Amino acid sequence: MPAMRRSVFVSCVALATIGLSLYSQQLALPLRTDSVRFAVIGDVGTGEKPQYEVAGQMIRERLKFPFEFVITMGDNLYGGSDPSDYESKFERPYKLLLDAGVQFYAVLGNHDSPNERFYQPFNMNGQKYYTYKKSNVRFFALDSNYMNPQQLSWLEKELQDSGSDWKICYFHHALYSSAAFHGSSTELRLLLEPLFVKYGVQVVFAGHDHVYERVKPQNGICYFIEGASGSLRKGNLRKTDRTAAGYDRDRSFMLVEIAGDELHFQTISRTGLSVDTGVIRRDANLRNHTVDVWMQQ
Repeated sequence: MPAMRRSVFVSCVALATIGLSLYSQQLALPLRTDSVRFAVIGDVGTGEKPQYEVAGQMIRERLKFPFEFVITMGDNLYGGSDPSDYESKFERPYKLLLDAGVQFYAVLGNHDSPNERFYQPFNMNGQKYYTYKKSNVRFFALDSNYMNPQQLSWLEKELQDSGSDWKICYFHHALYSSAAFHGSSTELRLLLEPLFVKYGVQVVFAGHDHVYERVKPQNGICYFIEGASGSLRKGNLRKTDRTAAGYDRDRSFMLVEIAGDELHFQTISRTGLSVDTGVIRRDANLRNHTVDVWMQQ
């Protein structure tokens, strides 16, 4: 490569790196009055240094974006559920958030003990699946380990009676996934997606695969995987034609803000890099939604 061309190439790379670094410090969320603000984490409970570092980044981001609660995608505690596990894998890493009154709403993953539903800070109130409302948003926290007829019947009734503008479901096993280790839970999809479509669920969050992925809307529904907030399978994402964005180079978490008919999201890495961000606009008929992406890596 001639010297002049090499110089130009290096300069462009440097400028791109600087720009990315600056962008990673910017909040791409509107901070509107009376909006619903929350964080999304999944597969967190390792008790290892990277989990604590993600928690630290969440605390720093909350100074700019004061989210009110956190939803977890399961695998909250790996390797046991003794009092010491709750302390080292949940209470200690998220202490500053808990002390600030941030509530966590958990679901069970395949590595979790069913007894975690009785742990008060998980806000499951002894139930394996449950629902709650925040302003104009109704959340449905499901147990994807055991999707029995009773849970499906409960879900259909709750979806039908919700009366909310936004309906968001979350659980552990992803209905769509491009990760190599687990991939899509197709049997679960056959059970759940018809209900999601019938009753106008707009957004679904899951974990299980230790990557971040945003799936292109399927049947009018936007699917996210956030299973890399504590554990990571680096290089495991095998992007397909369904993949809208993905990140498997580091641990991550999501920030979400719902204001009126818009859901804004931003996914942030352990080191503060913004890896995906955009807005989902709710259609009046609750069936078709548009996704505008501002930046993705």
